[in-house]
Order: sequence, then structure tokens, then C-alpha cells
Amino acid sequence: MNTPASPKSATPHPLDTLTGGAFSAPTSGERTARVREWLATDPSAEQMQEVFRELSHRDRGAAKPVKERLDDIRRQKTQEQMAEEWTQKARTLLEQPRLNLADALAWQRDAARAGAPLSREPLATLRQQLAERVKAIEDLQHAAQVEREAAVLIAQRIEVLSTKPWREAQAAAGALQTDVAQWQQQIDVLMTHAQWSSVEGRFPPMLEASRQQLQLVWDAFQAALALTVAADADPQVPLPAVPVWADEIRVARGEEPQAVAERRTEKPPVDPQVQQERRQRAAAEVEKALGVLEAEVAQGHGKATPKAASDLRATLKAHGRLISPELDARVQAVLAQAGELEGWQRWRADQIREELVAKAEALLQAPEGQRPGGRKMQETLRALREQWKATDQGGQPNHALWKRFDEACNQAYKVVEAWLTQVRAQADASRAQRMAIIDAVRHWTADHAQSTDWKAQIRELHAFSERWREAGHLSEKAFADIQPQWKAAMHEAHARLEAAQAESVARRKALIEEATALGAAPSLRLDAVKALQQRWQAEAHAVPLERKQEQKLWEAFREPIDAAFARKSGERQAQAVALSAHDQRVLDASRALEAASASGDAQAIKTAMAALEAAMAAPADEPSAPAGASADTPAAPADGEAAPAAAAPPAPQRKLVAMRGDDRPGQKRGEAPAPQGRRDDRRDGRRDGGRDGGRDGFRDARGGRFDRDDRAPRGPRLGDAAFRAQRQAQEAAQMALRRLAEQAHGEVLTQVLHAWQTRDAAALPAAAALGKAVSAADRSAWAAALAQAPTALGGETLLRLEMAAEVPTPAEHLSERRLLQLTLLTRRNAPAPAETWGKDVAAVLASAHDGAAARRLQTVLKALLKR
Repeated sequence: MNTPASPKSATPHPLDTLTGGAFSAPTSGERTARVREWLATDPSAEQMQEVFRELSHRDRGAAKPVKERLDDIRRQKTQEQMAEEWTQKARTLLEQPRLNLADALAWQRDAARAGAPLSREPLATLRQQLAERVKAIEDLQHAAQVEREAAVLIAQRIEVLSTKPWREAQAAAGALQTDVAQWQQQIDVLMTHAQWSSVEGRFPPMLEASRQQLQLVWDAFQAALALTVAADADPQVPLPAVPVWADEIRVARGEEPQAVAERRTEKPPVDPQVQQERRQRAAAEVEKALGVLEAEVAQGHGKATPKAASDLRATLKAHGRLISPELDARVQAVLAQAGELEGWQRWRADQIREELVAKAEALLQAPEGQRPGGRKMQETLRALREQWKATDQGGQPNHALWKRFDEACNQAYKVVEAWLTQVRAQADASRAQRMAIIDAVRHWTADHAQSTDWKAQIRELHAFSERWREAGHLSEKAFADIQPQWKAAMHEAHARLEAAQAESVARRKALIEEATALGAAPSLRLDAVKALQQRWQAEAHAVPLERKQEQKLWEAFREPIDAAFARKSGERQAQAVALSAHDQRVLDASRALEAASASGDAQAIKTAMAALEAAMAAPADEPSAPAGASADTPAAPADGEAAPAAAAPPAPQRKLVAMRGDDRPGQKRGEAPAPQGRRDDRRDGRRDGGRDGGRDGFRDARGGRFDRDDRAPRGPRLGDAAFRAQRQAQEAAQMALRRLAEQAHGEVLTQVLHAWQTRDAAALPAAAALGKAVSAADRSAWAAALAQAPTALGGETLLRLEMAAEVPTPAEHLSERRLLQLTLLTRRNAPAPAETWGKDVAAVLASAHDGAAARRLQTVLKALLKR
């Protein structure tokens, strides 16, 4: 009878069809995969919101991709709204006839702080337009300052000409008029510029004031010069207001200068007390101005020194006639120092400017290979302009040098512009390369939506990370703009892997709990430990984790098992401390066997092996024979005790019908294995039973049944330490015997070859040394062959020996060996080479010694003498 399905399982979720079965999927991984497939169809935001609301209560991991998509949509809408808002603000600023620099700079700063996408259109274009307009306004303001300084310099030139002869001033008037007209034209160009209305409010009135002042000075200069020319031509024309020119005309007319005439004019008498007060006030004012100038000169200040000197000159001009000669001398000395300092500063400033101009022009004159690159050129030009600005702040400007310097810097900046164009192209290429990597990651994520080869996915994702790290350089803003897209793509690519790793971590923690419970058990089950470790290894191979995390989990898994094994080892060591008398005898015999093995004496090794076997077979309550005595030697009786008349004969061993082959080194076929102190009890406490599962019975090869009592008697059970010690000692002894046998075999071969070379029959080894394979008759034949004169060696002798020993023949004799094998097949009743190898060796020894034949004979005897 079929059980009807529950209503919960029979009724599908309303959104299951929409999402392609995401709600009915059995596992979280399948739900996540189906959700990603549904998201690839670009559902609406309302549908995604509804699916996320329902799915987040069931499976947060499967709802995570929906939440990320909703966050991306929300973030994109926010950026679009923000871009629209800041676009409107930028257009409002650009549409204004007068642009405020502070507002333009604040727009870019505030937009960046708010997170507006300034690298995207239309904000990128608007930002560029604002930057260009700001630069144009700043250039206008800088040009206005330069023209103001130029007006001051022209006015100073006019003032200097008024102190020189009027004919020299008349000669320089034409060039000066050209400079004034050119300055006026430059001012008109500045004021008609499209961005002039956006400059700061202080620049237009400042420039207009400079124009009016220069125009007044120039008009006064022209009027004075015209009046001077007319007065020079007509004595009736009044003298000009310029003292130097008026005195020059008076001298030309034969009159005295005005200064001489003033000195001759009689002055009314002055009250001495009033004169004294006037002198004191004048001295105080001069002292005050003199102290300020002396302090500036002492400190070497440049900007305040000219003003202090000007104030002192004005004070001296007003009260110079009332001060004492000593104070006048001090004033003149300080003014001279100030003049020297001011002149030196101007000279030094002009020197620095000329050096900067030379450096700027040298950038253009350098060859193409030696010219600085784009970034280096940009840094060099910035440093030169900063040095020029610092020089202008500490001294009077020099307009002519500034023009040369600015033109050279502008020409050199073309290299920077070309470099910036190249950098932008490289940045665009780098951005395109990184976008291609992001697209490749997204395609890879879609292609591996169902893959479970996590190791391959880790390698490929690591390769994507390496490609991203080795991609081209981007600016900080461009990288900050593209980095979230890369992180989102990599997060989506790692989602399935991270989910699988999280599930693997949960499974490993469950295994750790099982290991903890297994290690805390009273008895350690090795089969359970092995199975648990195999499950851990399978999990580790299936889902790899981060190295540190995997190592940490492995240590947590291994700790309780290691503690259990350590506890078991401690129990074994505690048991090994209290050794029985039988175990102690076995240990002593094992140490004696190890010492005999180290001595290299074969007879001593065999004697010690027999003693160890006797000690193992002896009853637990009887002492065994000494380590150095034979197993058949009775033990010496103690004092006061009578020795037994005869030792009890050993029980005959039962003939074995069938037995398991013993493949240990040194064990001969057909012999029963030597007793090794077998341990009947298994590790799990059960006894070994026969094939038929009987407790005390065994079956022989014919199916018969015999009891345990029918087997040969064995020694008592050994402890773990004694069992291991006797096994290691016997293995070492067998290896020593094999090594000695090999050594003796090599010595026998060496003696045989030496006897052949020297043809000395007495040097031939004895029959016992040659072994059982060589009979006495064969040895006699070998000795007789060595005693007679050398004869010729037959061609088949060595080939027969190699065939008998079944060793390879040299390559140059292979064809001969094959021919001999075919020939032997045709010889019926002829003895085989294996039957006549002794005579063949005698034939070789009867021939003359040869090196190649000796090597072939050595190879043959090495195999034949071992049989």
C-alpha cells in the first residue's frame, strides 16, 4: 500500500516555476545553481525582490546571489541619480556668464566625496570643461599681475629719465612711447577676453588703476619734455617743473642754478629755543626711522628694506637740515648699506632668473636622446616655475626675463602634452585589458556552474588573479572605479567554491568530533581509526582548503588520535618495565646475537642464534643456556645441586603434510619455519581459529582434523619488547651471514682467478671453500690443469659455461652462442653444458690466462658456485 505524499511536499511553491525549480531543489548547491541560471535571464527588480524575500527564510546561501544583484541595481540607480544631480550643477556653473573659481573647484571636490562617477559621461566631459575654464581664468589673473608689474617698471624708467639730462631723455622717448603703446594694447586684449568677467574682483580695478597712473606719468613726462625743448629754443618760455632739466637750461642761459640761488637768499632770524626744539624733534624722528632701517639691514631682510630706506629718505628730506653732522653721517652710512643690500638682492634675483631661463631654454636645445622624458619634464618644469615664483616673492620682478622663461617653459611643455597623450592611451588599453579579464571571469563562471573539480577551479581562479595583477597600470581614480567590478566578478566566481569549502569544513568538524570520541574511548580501535583517517583523506582530496585553515583542522583532527596512541604507548612502556624472567633471558640472548653479528664471525653468529632459539623455547620457570653456549649444552648445576642424569630428549616434530611457504631470507624450502615467539592473541583480544572457525581445532591438507596438542611444543609468550628485540636480532644475524657468505664467495673467486694467472695449483681453494657445487674430482681436475703447461682454449668452452650458468654472453660472441645452441640441439645423447661445466672450467684453467676470458669466467663461477 503506497503512503500518500504529505501536502507540504505535494504542493509546489508559487515561485518555483518562475525560478526554474530553485525552491524544490534538494540541496543548497542545486538551489544556488538554479538561482544563478534564473538571474542570467535578467528578471525584473520586483520579481527578484519577491524571490529574495521568500528564499532568504529558507536558504540564505541560495538567496545571496539575488541580494547581490539587487544591491548592484540599487547602487547603479544611486549612481545614475547622483550623476544626474552633479551634471545639472556643472551645467549651471558653465552657463553662468561669470564663473566663480571657488564654486568650480568645490564642485569637483564635493562630487568626488559624494561618490559621483566622474570618470563616466557626461560628468567626465563637464569636469574637463570646468577645468579648462578655470585654467583660462587663472591664466588671465596671472597675466593681469604681470601687466601691473610691467606698468610699474615703465613708470620707474620714466622716473629715472627725469633725473638725467633732457637730451638723453628726448633720445629715449621714442622707445618708451612704443613700450607704453604696446602695454596699452596688451591691456585691451586682456579686458576683451571672453573669461575676463570671471576673474576676481580685485584685478579689473587694479589693472585700470595701473593704466591711469602710467598714463598720467607718461603725459606729464611728455609735457615736461616738450616744455624743456621749447625753453631751450626760446628764452621767454618758462622753465619745466623737472629740477634737473630746469637747472640745465639755466646753465645754458648763463644763470645760476636754483639751489645756489636759494642758498643766497637771506632767511629771517629764528628763536634759538624754537630752533633747539625743532632740532630735537627732527633728531628723534630721524633716529626712529634710522633704527628701523638698521634692524632690517642687520637681519638682511629683502622685502622690508626698501620701504624702511624710503621712509628714512623722506624723513631726512624733511629734517635733514636740522640734524647733527654725526647723525647725518650715520644716516648716510646706513642708507649706503641698504642701497648695497637692495642692489645686491636685485642683482642676485636677476642672476637666479637668468639661470632659470637658461635651464628652461636648455630643455629645448638638448638632443632627442638626452631630453628628459614626459614625467621628468613635467617635474622639472614644475620645479622651475616654483623657483621663479619664490624669486619674485623675494625681490622686484623682471618682465623681460619672465617672457623668455614663460615661452621656453611653454615650448618644453609640448613634450609633457605628448607624454600625457601616450599615458592616456596606455591607460585606456590597460582598462580595456582589465575589462576583458573581468568578462573572461564572468564567462568562466557561467561555463563552470555545474563543475565539481574544485582543484582545477582554484588553479584557474588563481591564474585569473595573476593576470589581473600583471595587467597594465591605471591611475588611482580609474583603478578605484574598476576594482569593484573585478571584486564582484571574482566573488561570483568563488561563490560555489566557497560554499563547497564551507560544507567541507562542516564535514571535517564532524570528523574531528568523531576522532575526539574515538580517542576518549577506553580501548583504541585501530580499524575505526584507519577508516576515519581514510574518510579525512578522501574529504581533503575532494575539496581543498586554504593552507593555514586546512593545517589547523588537520591538527585538531590528529590531536585526540595522537593522544590516544601516546596513552597506549605509555601503557606499553609501563608493561615493558616489568619484564618477566623469560623475557629478560630472551633480551640477553638477543643482545648476544647482536654482538656476534657485529663481530663478523659466522660460527659465533650461528652459535648465538642457536642460543636465542633455546632461550625462546625454554619454559618460563627454567633458566636457558648462556648466550655464548650451544643450545645442546646443558646448563651448569648450581652449588649443592645434582645435575640431571640426562637431558630429556626433544619431542619429535610432527611431519608437515602442507605448510605455508616461508620467503624470508636464508630460509630453505621444505623446512618448517623456526619458532619466532608467536603471539596467539590478536590485538582485538580474539584467538585465531581454523578455516572452519573451530576454537581449538585445525584441519590438515587432507581435510583431517587434529588438536592443538598434536603440534610441536613452543616457548611461552613473549612481551612486546622481547619479541621485537629477538626479531631484530635474528634479522640482523641473517643479514650478517649473507654478507659473510657473499664475502667468502668473492674471496673464493679471487683465489681461483689468481691461481689461474700464476698457474699455481697450491693457491686453488680447498674443496670445502668451493662449496657443494664442486666435487672432489672436479677440484682435482682443476689442480691438474693448472699444473700442466698452457694449452689452447676451445671456442665453445666459455660459451658452454655461460649457457650452463645462464648468464649473458658479450655482444661480439652472441652469434657464436646462438650457433652453438642450434648445434647442441642436433647432438643426441650429448651431455648438456650444465652437466659438464666442471670439465669446461678445467679446460679454461688449462689454457693461457687472458683478461677477457678471466672476466667471463668470473661471471660464470659467480653463478655456478652458488648452486
